[in-house]
Amino acid sequence: MKRGSKKSRQATKGKGAQKRPTNSSPDHAHEPPDRGRRDALLKVRDYGILVAVVGGAGWYGVDYFGRRFSEYDLTQIGNGTPSVVQIHDPGCPLCRELQRQTRTALGKFKKGELQYIVADIKTSAGRELAAAHGVGHVTLLLFDGQGERLDILSGSNTADFLEGAFRRHIQASAPAATS
Repeated sequence: MKRGSKKSRQATKGKGAQKRPTNSSPDHAHEPPDRGRRDALLKVRDYGILVAVVGGAGWYGVDYFGRRFSEYDLTQIGNGTPSVVQIHDPGCPLCRELQRQTRTALGKFKKGELQYIVADIKTSAGRELAAAHGVGHVTLLLFDGQGERLDILSGSNTADFLEGAFRRHIQASAPAATS
């Protein structure tokens, strides 16, 4: 038998000898010793970002839909704030254009100066309001703060025209100054 052969080296190790790990193992070649803690911290960061994004989106959604649903509340007419009420058919392109122009014009007013309400003629309340005032869709009804109708604007209009009409409406709705 050759001296220094593989079999003879294994035989000299004995039965209780263990193989020593080498650093060339592919599983441990480039892994830092605290990898588990780092992964946990990265997951905490990622979940924190996810919670912030989902929470922010949820808050925005609740706020957005709350404002939109309040636009359809016809009981707001006569609550002390002058109102612009659109008789609206959601399937009508002219109504959607009037709504876009109305929102643009209303964007030039201070909050609380004028309120925008939508009377959807697909609902019974919207149909009743339109019938009570003898109007169809593509129409704006202008109410003072006490709920008295002061004017009717029919058909499509530009945002500039509507802004002027709304300013005159606010002036007409203002309580008369007492001497």
